[in-house]
Amino acid sequence: MTLIFAHRGSAGTHPENTMSAFKEAARVGADGIETDVQLSKDGEVVIIHDEKLNRTTNASGFVKDRTLMELKTLNASNSYKGKMGNERIPTLEELLIWLKNNQLLCIIELKNTLFLYPGLEEKVIRLIRSYEMEERIIISSFNHYSLVDCHQLAPEIETAPLYRDGLFMPWIYAKAIGGSAIHPNIRVASDIIIQSSMCAGVPVRPYTINKESDMKRLYSLRCSAIITDFPGIAKRVREEFE
Repeated sequence: MTLIFAHRGSAGTHPENTMSAFKEAARVGADGIETDVQLSKDGEVVIIHDEKLNRTTNASGFVKDRTLMELKTLNASNSYKGKMGNERIPTLEELLIWLKNNQLLCIIELKNTLFLYPGLEEKVIRLIRSYEMEERIIISSFNHYSLVDCHQLAPEIETAPLYRDGLFMPWIYAKAIGGSAIHPNIRVASDIIIQSSMCAGVPVRPYTINKESDMKRLYSLRCSAIITDFPGIAKRVREEFE
């Protein structure tokens, strides 16, 4: 069965990367969630996608220039213009505490391409281990040097490279850097790439799958998983397909 990961929670229906988006993903029956982490000015692991605050909050400037206390005063549902009230930027620890009460899997994307965030890998791994979530977490990133570091620090935690351009035999590349799966952009996830990777024992989880036609194609291939902004729709289409 193709697993459904809710991209930044149920980002198509709720403010992305907020607890309401994660809870909605659980409510509609997603198998897992995908989220993004960065470091605050005082070194706390916070959940937010953009390096800048402008798009998703009522503030401007960089995440890295605000302390956790300052970040917690912001409204993270800015893109919904008050339709869902105030949402706070969660910490990774808050998310892990919530995950302890369910069975969802979780992809954690390290947002460390624009800013390297020294110590991010160690802090994320320490939190995962402290909540005994090693078997349910997948660490992913466009920064593949960071994934190598994570694999060396915690070989028991799955890693998977994110990529948006075509790679030759990406399943071999993933294994070469200690990865266990690949997370390609849907544009470079052809049928043959998906099938060849899965045949090699390397799961494929393309992003961001929001069209029903793409969902049906991937379900027909028995693709390992999809990452979607609309987990509720993906669940309905999967049930109809089955």
